[in-house]
Amino acid sequence: MKALRFYEPGRVALDTVDDPVGGPGEVILKLHATGLCNSDVRVYLGEKKAAAGVIPGHEMSGEVVEVGPGARATVGEVVSVCPILACGACSFCRDGYRNRCPSRKTLGYDLDGGIAEYVRIPLPLVATGQLLPVDRATPPQVRALVEPLACVLNSIESIETRAGAPLAIVGGGPMGLVHLLAGRAYGADPILVVEPVAERRAVAMKLGATMAVSPEDAAAARDSLTEGEGFPAVAMAVGFSDALPTALDLVRRLGSINLFAGFPPGSTHTLDLNRVHYDEVRILGTQNAPFHLYGKSARLVSRMPALSEVVTNTYLLDDAAEAYSARLGKSGLKSAVVM
Repeated sequence: MKALRFYEPGRVALDTVDDPVGGPGEVILKLHATGLCNSDVRVYLGEKKAAAGVIPGHEMSGEVVEVGPGARATVGEVVSVCPILACGACSFCRDGYRNRCPSRKTLGYDLDGGIAEYVRIPLPLVATGQLLPVDRATPPQVRALVEPLACVLNSIESIETRAGAPLAIVGGGPMGLVHLLAGRAYGADPILVVEPVAERRAVAMKLGATMAVSPEDAAAARDSLTEGEGFPAVAMAVGFSDALPTALDLVRRLGSINLFAGFPPGSTHTLDLNRVHYDEVRILGTQNAPFHLYGKSARLVSRMPALSEVVTNTYLLDDAAEAYSARLGKSGLKSAVVM
């Protein structure tokens, strides 16, 4: 089969490799679409690790074409995948946080992922129900958003986003826009998006933001939308530490800021600790999502057609390496490889 492989920072290549072979309890998917995550780009840049020679891609959707003995799956079923293999025995796994398992492995980083014609879903994923049925009528590049949407649901739930309450999002890139759509699905109102690029602000308004402003106008927008009180929930969907003061300026007393995006290695920032202490501001981070939010995400994607607006760049498998170039050049919003 054809597959994109990551060899070392700065080098990915389309290769012909052996078709995956499934064993007992395992499943083979024929892939329909796989999204390119910013973390994939960070691997390419050498900021994050992945196994040399691995097939990247952890945001995937496809069709079950082979089912091993004992596997809980049906040939012809269209699914997305929760790509995390966890030990199941540590305190994090026992508490329902497989995404925090110290020995976890992930498809696309440690094991072959979805930028290929086929992928093997290992027994532990199949046995724990991590194949997630999705509506076949949903476009494949949207079905592949189950994984990133689950991560966003974890983010907005961590800051207690709720119906009728204000939400601010710092960063109007692809994941900031998914935060916007998820916030709307949860009933947050009003929703402010802070983004320096005018074209992205226009997309945010199209997708339902109450206001979308540049960082220098964020304080005025805060005062306009919250009568000067600030936002109880602020999601920082951009991996630049210099954006943290904007988030702190937006959050109200007793409010929460979630650092959703990953940062380059060694990123630090100096902040006013008294602002955090005296105003009882919570600053937290989320990465990936606990498994129950994957199921919630799989049910939501078919009811969120506007997600298709976030995937602006699609590539055939033969051109998959170009998806990296597009992300590095900041062309469009999110990229996906469609098989």
